[in-house]
Amino acid sequence: MNNKTRMFGLAVLILMLVTAAILGIMTSPTNPLTWLLIGLLLLLPLFHRKLTARQYVEWKDEYSVGIESIDMQHRKLLNLINNLQTAVDYSTGEVFEREALDELVDYTRTHFKYEEGLMEEHAYPAFEAHCREHEKMIARVEQVLAEYREDQDRAMQDAIDFLKDWLINHINGTDKQYSSFLTEKGVK
Repeated sequence: MNNKTRMFGLAVLILMLVTAAILGIMTSPTNPLTWLLIGLLLLLPLFHRKLTARQYVEWKDEYSVGIESIDMQHRKLLNLINNLQTAVDYSTGEVFEREALDELVDYTRTHFKYEEGLMEEHAYPAFEAHCREHEKMIARVEQVLAEYREDQDRAMQDAIDFLKDWLINHINGTDKQYSSFLTEKGVK
């Protein structure tokens, strides 16, 4: 089910609950069913927030590579991924989705250049392999951008899922490998 259908379904549910609660108040304000409907209506945003919160990635201390500048950039990347998730979840429109995706891609490139600059400056032994991993990720994102033109909803959700998994695995994998090397060289 795509996001537009989900949002439409949620809007219909809210409309039905509001209508039923108003009719209940007008016909029998003391009826427990009326108050149950009002309670459901009031709790619906909480349930929705709980369900959608699982789609967002929160920074955890275990993601830290021990280099503050890189940790800050990783936090920003997670935030940009979450912005993209919001754009998709709330069907904000193609322009906002595209801007969120473009900002994420641009910042990812900036982050990669920064990381690669530090590794090159300090002669990190696995520099080439790490750069190839970055290149593969950028190629995958370029593929997603092409898919976006064909099926926006599916391509965006696929992109978000890929980016979340890739970033967390990349941070906890290859980024943690270079972090001890760079901190020994005095990078903080």
